[in-house]
Amino acid sequence: MSSSTAADRPAAAQHAVPGGPDAPVMAARAPRLALLALALGGFTIGTTEFMTMGLLPEVAAGVGVSIPTAGHLISAYALGVVVGAPLLAVLGARAPRRRLLLWLMGAYAAGNVLSAASVSMEMLTVARFLDGLPHGAYFGVASLVAADLAQPGKAGRAVAQVMLGLSVANVLGVPAATWLGQNLGWRAGFVAASVLAVLTVLAVAAVVPVRAGNPDARWRTELTALREPQVLLALLIGAAGFGGMFAVYTYISPIATDVAGLGSGSVPLVILMLGLGMVAGTILAGRMADWSVPGSLVVGSIGMAAALLLFFVVSPYGWWLAPAAFLVTTLGSVLVVNLQLRLMRVAGEAETLGAAMNHASLNVANALGAWIGGAVISAGLGYRAPALAGVGLSVVGLVVLVVALRTDRGARTA
Repeated sequence: MSSSTAADRPAAAQHAVPGGPDAPVMAARAPRLALLALALGGFTIGTTEFMTMGLLPEVAAGVGVSIPTAGHLISAYALGVVVGAPLLAVLGARAPRRRLLLWLMGAYAAGNVLSAASVSMEMLTVARFLDGLPHGAYFGVASLVAADLAQPGKAGRAVAQVMLGLSVANVLGVPAATWLGQNLGWRAGFVAASVLAVLTVLAVAAVVPVRAGNPDARWRTELTALREPQVLLALLIGAAGFGGMFAVYTYISPIATDVAGLGSGSVPLVILMLGLGMVAGTILAGRMADWSVPGSLVVGSIGMAAALLLFFVVSPYGWWLAPAAFLVTTLGSVLVVNLQLRLMRVAGEAETLGAAMNHASLNVANALGAWIGGAVISAGLGYRAPALAGVGLSVVGLVVLVVALRTDRGARTA
């Protein structure tokens, strides 16, 4: 093999073992089917990640702990994502990408099976941590494959299609899995998630073409990406800028009932609007990315701060809360997709690690937003306060973005 990145070569030019897991796929198969298979993995991960929040009371009762204690399961999963994204990206950088996707999603299925079989809080905590490990690496590798499959000038839309699976999960997968877990027992939700993971493995094996990894990748080379200022700045943008959305999302239930004055039956509808905003934002993000990734990041960051401020203003006025929530996740999704694309570029030769680290930063955003939102509520500022805290986080992300774009432009000019 040459020293160039093998992911950029046509599938027919890559070497594979006949009949093996990376046997060439017929060229006639449409890239759309491959993108759909990759998006199914995003749907699986999105369903599993957010389903736990909906089933928290049932899970707590099932393993004999309080609901706040069971909340540590969400933190355990997020920690798994943060640890697994760089670790698995570095270890798997040289592996053929389709094979790596199969192993990652197979591990995801196993993690959900272990979760369903857990008989104690300790065992379930370990299972959720292990299940989080493949999360970031899957999205990173899937994004690289999607960009490689895209027509010239349409890489942004291709990556957005993979991310769309995660967004659709919040509209369809999470409510369905939550209903299943509430009616058939919480373990059924994790069994369903493992079935989705197995279906993803079959779909990826059937329609995703061979894409080799980087044969020249070394773990030291990959880790150098974490010393690149532009990579670190992009991760900070994600952790701060997207943390504003989670400051609101985490406390959406009491905001809807205590601030907006809506009944408890309104909460699923408001959450649905959050999910629909993610879908709309992901679709919009792909088109904007093909226009300009830096421009899309600026629009997303400014729009996120404005949407959170609007959310704060209208939240006491009943159903006005719903369209404001829609705008928050729409602009947030524009930010997520374009950060993914930026990391794929600024990571240079360590593109696998760079692509995977986006979801690690987003899980830091999850924890950061929830913590800051909880802090302002505990300080007696009320349930509207997380929205203002989110505005502050978005402004921090915007400032970091401006610094990143200016220094990047200066470095390229030099």
